[in-house]
Amino acid sequence: MIVKIGRGEKMTGLLLYLQGPGRSNEHTDQHLVAGDSAIMTWHDDNELSHEDAIEIARQLDQPRRVFGTEVKIPNFLRDDHGSDVRDSHGKKVRDPIDPFRDGNVWHCSLSLHADEGQLTDDQWGVIAREFMDEMGFTDTSGRSPARWIAVRHGLSVRGNDHIHIAASAVREDGTKVDLYRDWNRASEAVNKLERRHGLAVIESRNTKTGERGYHRAEQHRAHREGGTELDRELLARRVRACATASKSEAEFVRRLRGEGLIARPRFASGRGDVVVGYKVAIRPIPGRAPIFYGGGHLAKDLTLPRLRGEWEDSPQASAAAVDEWNAARRDRPTVRSGRESQELDPKLLDRATEDIGKWNTYLRSIPLDDRAQWARAAGRTAGVFAAWSSKIEPTPGPLAAAARQLARSAQLPAHRAYRAPKGAMSAGGAALIVMQTSGHLPKSVSAMLLLRQLMKAMEAIADAHRASGELHRALDIEYLVRTELATIHAAQPRQSLPDSARDEVSTEQGRTTTATLTPEQEEVRRLVALDNAAPPSEAARRLGSPIPAPLDPASRTHAGRDRARGSDGNAR
Repeated sequence: MIVKIGRGEKMTGLLLYLQGPGRSNEHTDQHLVAGDSAIMTWHDDNELSHEDAIEIARQLDQPRRVFGTEVKIPNFLRDDHGSDVRDSHGKKVRDPIDPFRDGNVWHCSLSLHADEGQLTDDQWGVIAREFMDEMGFTDTSGRSPARWIAVRHGLSVRGNDHIHIAASAVREDGTKVDLYRDWNRASEAVNKLERRHGLAVIESRNTKTGERGYHRAEQHRAHREGGTELDRELLARRVRACATASKSEAEFVRRLRGEGLIARPRFASGRGDVVVGYKVAIRPIPGRAPIFYGGGHLAKDLTLPRLRGEWEDSPQASAAAVDEWNAARRDRPTVRSGRESQELDPKLLDRATEDIGKWNTYLRSIPLDDRAQWARAAGRTAGVFAAWSSKIEPTPGPLAAAARQLARSAQLPAHRAYRAPKGAMSAGGAALIVMQTSGHLPKSVSAMLLLRQLMKAMEAIADAHRASGELHRALDIEYLVRTELATIHAAQPRQSLPDSARDEVSTEQGRTTTATLTPEQEEVRRLVALDNAAPPSEAARRLGSPIPAPLDPASRTHAGRDRARGSDGNAR
């Protein structure tokens, strides 16, 4: 069950939205399924009218008006794109003129995944009441209750069965409802309800392995500009590619800038020689300000402390990194050039294939129950895919999809992250090679063998998920393996291979004769046979195609809290 929470100031506006047709005319049969006794005494489950919505809003807001209690919440600045403005330390900036705003209305939506079907009104009513008990709005808290209702108005545009809860932040006796850490508490409450009512359990909520959530404004901006992905996704992939291909922090900074990104350091308080974080942005078109994202806002494993665990660690390396960060901060040329400035011979793909082969040997040595090591392995493998994608895919394609899928398996809280010993296998050499080879995806046996080795790594990571009971994650990766292989092969006709590497098939009197192939050519032929195998299971097929299409806000789902304001379950 997905929970989204927001705060607002106008109860009437919220109720009119819930009773209204919705943004895409998706609201149907708008009615109450639960509420506190003060409301349900006067209203039943008939379809809500405009007048009903106004009257219910007035009743919900009555204790606040009677006692004159006002609930204030921080008022943070937003940029022109609707994103939070942050200072150099990554903290949200309050409006200096009006640092607080009204937060009298508490709004929450509880939503099932589209695959879970629909619940009855009675079932939603029970869930709503138990949820509000857990959140402390009812008299089970030992305090005066607060007024609330739960509204159901049909499926969302994505096919999700859901309800909305609108509640007053002021109790019947005029005191305020304790809403400290409300989203964390709501997540815990939903976890209990999922298990209690036999609903699908979102394990990432328990293990803290979910991806960062997206702001609704990011979606609209990408859709408005015709993008195929969010800026955050593009930045995460490029940062991951640069980090995996680098052997030092200074090289990482140079690679970021070489990819056309704007990189800025975050220094320790009062220091100009100690970098403790960073932020990056896509270079905007003239006349627009860049929108920065800190490493931790891209992914849990892309924070600077986590990345440093894979790089050289010496006083000289630290000094070189500070020099490069200062040059980036002032938009000056790089202090020195390194191996990232060289263009490598595509023939080195054989070396990359060998490196990934050794990487797969290392993966076989990791215990299946060592979640931290497998998370690191997934992140490093994602980095190789991201590096290859950055070189040959002008728009997100199969390699970018593979990078993102594996990155999901790399999300662990910092305290559970695996600290690899110095000199441990890292797959960084392969990332460097694929990132710095020239041209498009080579139509060669070497490229196909490298791809196959990467697919083997994905299969090993999927096996680890399955052994840990994370079947859905295993299906995600396995399905992507099959579609990736099929897509890459479909884009490379057999005629593109050298003459010596193609099967020479002739049919004579009903017999087929095949030329003798080298072991490498036999491997390619075997891959084609695997590609033509039976389609994935129905369970895997439901996961959808990983090949990106132009971004459609109505088709995206989120793995975290959506903090957008004044919309379907997402009021701030």
